[in-house]
Amino acid sequence: MANLKEVKERITSVVSTQQITKAMKMVSAAKLRRAQDKIIQMRPYSQKLTQILNNVSAASDGAADIVFAEKREVKNVLIIPVTSDKGLCGAFNSNIMKAVNLAIARQFADKNITILPIGKKSFEAFKKRDFNMVSDYSQLFLDLTFEKVRNAAEFAMNAFIAGEYDQVVLVFNEFKNVATQEVVVEQFLPMAKDDTAEEKMPDTDYILEPSRKYIIEELVPTSLKIQFYKAVLESNASEHGARMTAMDKATDNAGELLKELRLMYNRTRQAAITNEILEIVSGANALGGK
Repeated sequence: MANLKEVKERITSVVSTQQITKAMKMVSAAKLRRAQDKIIQMRPYSQKLTQILNNVSAASDGAADIVFAEKREVKNVLIIPVTSDKGLCGAFNSNIMKAVNLAIARQFADKNITILPIGKKSFEAFKKRDFNMVSDYSQLFLDLTFEKVRNAAEFAMNAFIAGEYDQVVLVFNEFKNVATQEVVVEQFLPMAKDDTAEEKMPDTDYILEPSRKYIIEELVPTSLKIQFYKAVLESNASEHGARMTAMDKATDNAGELLKELRLMYNRTRQAAITNEILEIVSGANALGGK
């Protein structure tokens, strides 16, 4: 049985750890609120913009003349994994790595893969592997703004138009609630055609001003950048939710461990006192016998 000093030191250590996990949970909760507000406000705008684009495309010639919808033989693939800069968020980052590895093994096994990591954890994971890497945007979360995310989106869009990549894929955690984040592997480019757009579109004649071509040229890049930004915001909210949940569980586990350690401490202390009493009684009996 451990001595009292060792048990007491362990209790002190666990108490300190529990205080840290409680503080981290509170910090994550505050950050989650702000991140959650951003993504909740972004979703309706993104969905409506996509709906307008689909309706305009379906109302005329579809996506045949949209450069970002050009489909070609897939040889070069750009994969964009979105992770966090920090750990202590459960399986948040490892789930992204697993999804990327699975996609490479199943869908892109014979393709030329380039990784554009967003987040320090994905950068660190893939820099050790034999992949081409674009690391210019790995630190977006240090100062998350639309302007910086837009630059990353424009890089992928321009590289697709230039023919450097035939397909661009986003891998990120979609925020469901505090305890649930769902890994999404989403084709960013070429734009996926919405086959239900014509069915959902009301029987209405559209008047397009100044022209359909101008509207498409303006709407498509904007829609893609918003889609990219939305994915990053989803990941940001998911990260704080995952960390809050992980720290909450860590705090609970520390509490359970403290109960066991305090019980052990009391038992050890009781055993020590009992031994001292026995020694005193034995000594007294020995002296009385003389």
